[in-house]
Amino acid sequence: MSRSNKACSCRLRWKVSAGKQVVWYIPSHHEQQRPLPQSPGTGSALGLIALYFLLQIVLSVIVGLGASLITKQPRQAIMTLNVVIALPSAASAVLFFIYRLWPQLWSLSTPPGLGLCQSKAPGFYLVGIVFGLGFPVLGGLLTRWLSHGHLVLQNVTELGRHAGPILRIVLALVVSSIGPLVEEVLFRGVLLSALLRCLPVHLAVLGGTLLFNAVHLPGLYFQWYALPALMLLALALCWLRLTSGSLWPAVLAHSLNNTMVILPWLLNTSGLHS
Repeated sequence: MSRSNKACSCRLRWKVSAGKQVVWYIPSHHEQQRPLPQSPGTGSALGLIALYFLLQIVLSVIVGLGASLITKQPRQAIMTLNVVIALPSAASAVLFFIYRLWPQLWSLSTPPGLGLCQSKAPGFYLVGIVFGLGFPVLGGLLTRWLSHGHLVLQNVTELGRHAGPILRIVLALVVSSIGPLVEEVLFRGVLLSALLRCLPVHLAVLGGTLLFNAVHLPGLYFQWYALPALMLLALALCWLRLTSGSLWPAVLAHSLNNTMVILPWLLNTSGLHS
């Protein structure tokens, strides 16, 4: 077999093993020389997640110091201002880095692609809506049962309840849009693709879910009984990502879930207790 035929055969075998259908495709000479897109490594994924939260901390300190020197706003108002400035800024920086590192993976549908493309079946968006609206209710019931009726607090809920009308609306927009987008890209995009390089699917999903829970634990004031509901949500988001061939249904479900959680204090009620 000639060298060109060997290259063609290797490329064809990769196509068959990586996909679910056999595609009889013979690449051109230029395509044979083109390397496959490099997928994220676990170290890179963990580093980006750490960078995202570290940037939020640093920016929050800077904004907090500046606001305390310039204004006489209450502490809760300054903390809310920290979130609405630090989170979008950190998210923008991290998303920019991800795109610069793996531009070829940005819109690929299946891992190692990040899935920022249209779903292969529009019905998955409907599933995302159902998950996003249903999981806060089911998760709230599960959390109440595990906590034996104790009040379950979240830091974003406390900030929203004590914020003024304008800050409350801005905070709600950030929590229901930018937060879900960057977290899905990080956890169900970069991290899941990285874990799938070295682990079976079920272990990769479990590992990403556990880390997702761990980074949210401080925001739940380390109340362990809120974690099972969060784990079920994370597993559902992983399932959406892998079966839909797109990250957008998971982003939609995550966004609606957050919207349902913040809705009480957004409407200036007493707040959510689950």
